[in-house]
Amino acid sequence: MSKEKAGFDADFFVPASERDPVKAARDPARPLPKRFYKEAVAAPVEGGYAILLDGRPVNTPAKRALRAPSQALAEALAAEWAGQGETIDPAAMFLTKLMNTALDGVAEHMREVEAEVVKYGASDLICYRAGEPESLVAAQSAAWDPYVVFARDRLGAKLALAEGVVFVEQPHAALDALARAVRAHVGDDAGASLRLAALNVMTTLSGSAVIALATALREIDADAAWGAANVDEDWQMRAWGADAEALARQAARKREWLAAAALSRHMTT
Repeated sequence: MSKEKAGFDADFFVPASERDPVKAARDPARPLPKRFYKEAVAAPVEGGYAILLDGRPVNTPAKRALRAPSQALAEALAAEWAGQGETIDPAAMFLTKLMNTALDGVAEHMREVEAEVVKYGASDLICYRAGEPESLVAAQSAAWDPYVVFARDRLGAKLALAEGVVFVEQPHAALDALARAVRAHVGDDAGASLRLAALNVMTTLSGSAVIALATALREIDADAAWGAANVDEDWQMRAWGADAEALARQAARKREWLAAAALSRHMTT
């Protein structure tokens, strides 16, 4: 393969803690790399679709070929690269980061990651309700009760609810049902690691395996699901006000959530 057509390794996506220690010590801040390409496009290749930067395919930081199983997903990835300015900001490329995570990390630890998702179900956000004030109680009930019904009727998981922060142990049958639902959604085809990576991110961001599964299975759209996951934060902001930093953090988390939901949508038929 010629030098011009060799794959490009996006190693600037690697966290500082995982980089070469000598290189990291020499340049701890690691400034954003300059954009080195003019065009980013999706192109069909053997095994799916590649993202080409001026004709050179993008690889993951671990030097695996970055392959999308569908044209729509590949075009969304290419749009992230095309949307970069004079410098490349990996932190803003949520889909690309998630693909890297799926291919370089999740794919080699599928059962462990599935178990982590199910573990969230043991203390799921939607199971812990406030006793007061009345407005918060009502907001939680309106947002979360439909997910309790979803878990019971579609997933076969009858969850126990609690008031306050005292831990309530979930029935083994409910957790087994959640585990089966996760396994069924993830599957065992070529897209399994992508579905699981998206589900894991949504679970972690929301604190709820049930909300994540409902989003992944298209029971509810991503924006509404994000609203349900942030009932407490939104109520507190209305009651006490919000500072700029809190709003910025929430906005960044929502962008990551929407990217994970988009990947899940691309991978769910």
